[in-house]
Order: sequence, then C-alpha cells, then structure tokens
Amino acid sequence: MNIRNFLTVGEETMQDPKETLNEMKELNPEKILNEIEKLIPKAIQYGMLILLAIIVYFIGRKILKLIIKLVEKSVKRTNMEQSVAGFLIAVVRVVLHAVLIIMIVSMIGVDTSSLVALVGSAGLAVGLALQGSLSNFAGGVLILLMKPFRAGDYIITDTYEGVVSSIDIFYTRLITGDNRMVVIPNGTLSNSNIINVTNEPIRRLDFFIAIDYKEDMNKVREILLKIINREELVKKDSEVHIFINNFDQGSISLGVRLWVNTDDYWIVKCNIFEAIKKAFDENNIQIPYNKMDIMLTDNRN
Repeated sequence: MNIRNFLTVGEETMQDPKETLNEMKELNPEKILNEIEKLIPKAIQYGMLILLAIIVYFIGRKILKLIIKLVEKSVKRTNMEQSVAGFLIAVVRVVLHAVLIIMIVSMIGVDTSSLVALVGSAGLAVGLALQGSLSNFAGGVLILLMKPFRAGDYIITDTYEGVVSSIDIFYTRLITGDNRMVVIPNGTLSNSNIINVTNEPIRRLDFFIAIDYKEDMNKVREILLKIINREELVKKDSEVHIFINNFDQGSISLGVRLWVNTDDYWIVKCNIFEAIKKAFDENNIQIPYNKMDIMLTDNRN
C-alpha cells in the first residue's frame, strides 16, 4: 500500500467534524445531570450492598473462628487420632468459609447457581485427574476412622510387615525388622488383608518339633514342660499344650502351644528354642533330618 492509498483510507474512516460538533451540542448539561441523577440511586444501592457484604464478612469470620474452636475442643475430648482430628477440622474450616462466601456473593446479587455449577464442574475435573490420589485419600480416611491398626502396632500385609511409624491421609509408613522404612499407599492398604500382631495384649506361641519314632514320648514331653516352666516370661495362668501334630515320614511332629505377653513373643521363642536344643543334646534325643543312604558295590569280579 502506497502513501496515497493510505491517505485515502484515512479520509474515508475519519468522522466529519460537523457531525461531531452536532453530537456535542445535543449533550447539554441538563441531560448529563438527568443521567447522573438516575445513576445515583443505583450507585448508593450497590455501595450499601458492598458495605453490608464487607461487614458480614468480618462478622462471619469471627463467628467461624468461634465455631472452629468449639469443634477443636470437641475433637480433643473424644481422644481422636491427630491425623483424623486435623482432617476433620480442615474440612469444617473449608466448608464454613465456602458457605460464608456464597452468602456474601448472593447478597451482592450474583447468581449463585452458576457459581455452584462452576465449582462442581471444577471439582469433577480435578477428581478425574486425581483418581489415584483420591483412592489413597479415601483409604486413609477409612483407616483413620475404622482404626484397624494404630501407630506403634506390628502389622503384616500382603507384601510387607513391620511396625507402623505413622498414618497420614494418603500414605502409611512402616519400619521393617531390618530398620527400613516402607511407604504404602492407603488405597492399596485398605484393600489388603492385614494381620495386626500387636492388637491384643497376649499372644499364643505355637511351634512344632520333629522327633524320631524310637524316642520316648513321655520323656520328651517332660523335658519340654520343664523348659517351659523355667521360662519366666511364659504366662503361668494359661495351660500349656503338648500334642502329636502329625506322623511324618521318618519323624513324629510334636506341637507345642503356650501363651505369652505380646511384647515378649520373640524373646520367649528364642529362649525356648535354645533351651530345647541344649536339653535334647544332654538327653541324647535325636531330631530327624532328611538323609540318603548310598550303597557302593564292586562289580569288577
């Protein structure tokens, strides 16, 4: 485009000065004042609504703080888990603030139905994007509410076992026997079979011993009873059972059942096993093991 064409376009689009002057003459001061007078009541009305909304906001915040403090005191009285308590208080805080904001917006005159629809659609989109995290979140809530185990319990899952170090909303942490930390998603944990070993104060100790068919059963039973009675950590008010569990190939399987405090389980088991080995050696009681007899023949002649 050359300069001549550019000037031609500019002249066509430029408004005629006479028309502009005529429009300015039509805007006389009386019309301007009339328009301003019409706007003043609306401005006062909206200004009062905004002022009222600000007052409601500050008063509402103070009321919300009082309500949250009451909820915190109520939660503390119930001796609820800290994770659950923190989660519930956070939910109450968010819900109350959301209600306060919706009230203020509706006071100003904004259509809250569209706002609620917008929040709902946004929540749906976030939920679809965070399906795994929401599954862990739901699992954490179930674990914290149902309490199948607590921090400090020894649990056995489908893949891991150890002492529960902490239970969070999304993950549970275990400390294994060799002092490794395992982080398990709560969604996986809530859908797994869990054995809580330390849930009860006492625990039954079961073990099996193989003896030769030639051994004297009464003698073996007497030796085992002496060992168990000498162990101070065994529950003396519970009966000890020694029985034939099975007739295996090459040996008799003896079963032993006794009760101990849950915290003493492993100590008692180790002490009794060591004492049984020493007592069997002293009394020449053989513990059978798998063996193979090999016969060599000389066929050279």
